[in-house]
Amino acid sequence: MTNAKLTSLMSRGTDFLGCETAILCGAMSWVSERNLVAAISNAGGFGVIACGAMTPDLLDAEIAATKALTDRPFGVNLITMHPQLFDLIDVCARHAVGHVVLAGGLPPKGSIEAIKQKGARLICFAPALSLAKKLVRSGVDALVVEGMEAGGHIGPVSTSVLAQEILPDMAGQVPVFVAGGIGRGEAIAAYLEMGAAGVQLGTRFACASESIAHPNFKKAFFRASARDAVASVQIDARLPVIPVRALKNAGTESFTAKQREVANLLDSGAIEMMEAQLQIEHYWAGALRRAVIDGDVEGGSLMAGQSVGMVTREEPVAAIIAQLMDEAAQALERRTA
Repeated sequence: MTNAKLTSLMSRGTDFLGCETAILCGAMSWVSERNLVAAISNAGGFGVIACGAMTPDLLDAEIAATKALTDRPFGVNLITMHPQLFDLIDVCARHAVGHVVLAGGLPPKGSIEAIKQKGARLICFAPALSLAKKLVRSGVDALVVEGMEAGGHIGPVSTSVLAQEILPDMAGQVPVFVAGGIGRGEAIAAYLEMGAAGVQLGTRFACASESIAHPNFKKAFFRASARDAVASVQIDARLPVIPVRALKNAGTESFTAKQREVANLLDSGAIEMMEAQLQIEHYWAGALRRAVIDGDVEGGSLMAGQSVGMVTREEPVAAIIAQLMDEAAQALERRTA
């Protein structure tokens, strides 16, 4: 069930993305690959490939494989600190990828121009109003406002506060998508009414039938409640580690030990800060792979947002999107009744 008001509120997002439903799938490393991305786009949403630590050749193959599964639009999420970022941008351009998402920090010099010159639309994350304004001045085409309830790498401010801070100022300038802790359509309706062009969900799709995540990974999600998804602790102020939200397990403790190891290497001068950050990123990529692909739910990283308590069973992507849209439409109808 959809209604005219929901379609109207989402129209800016759907026009920008080129899809039927302004719901982006958050880029989850090892999870947001060809199968899930294509399924989301085929169901009318907007799939996004998580490039993560992929090499240009691997990304090239992943985009080609996704195109073989869908003729609908999808995007690619690139990490700003990737040492081959500009090569990855070229791969996206060769495949005529229409939307590139830059995540993990401020876009490095020349990256915005490189993406825009190749004809893609650029989406960036804005964890504060000041940064949102700066990004739009730099030429970014759309923003994602992601709160700390989200899974994976997070900032310190909640979704509801960021939405109230950023939407009134920025929604009139560029499409703004809200993310973090969204698990039901009622929340989608509320953010659309506040001026959002659409939303981004990750955790809600992680255990979809089309997700290649290991059955053990999915079972851990089904058992979890919101309070089980905790943020990692930063143990050294000099090491700018972006907190990561995941289900608490032995892997959470391993990350604390990894931070100590990297901090000691910094102390001894054995590595530079950039290398320290890359080591942390590689740790997460490896830990996430162990959980998602190998099913190691104790030693691996179970990245999940606080909406994990609303993920109770495996179901097709199309059913998830239909339910979210139905809930959103009913919420809007109740408000206008």
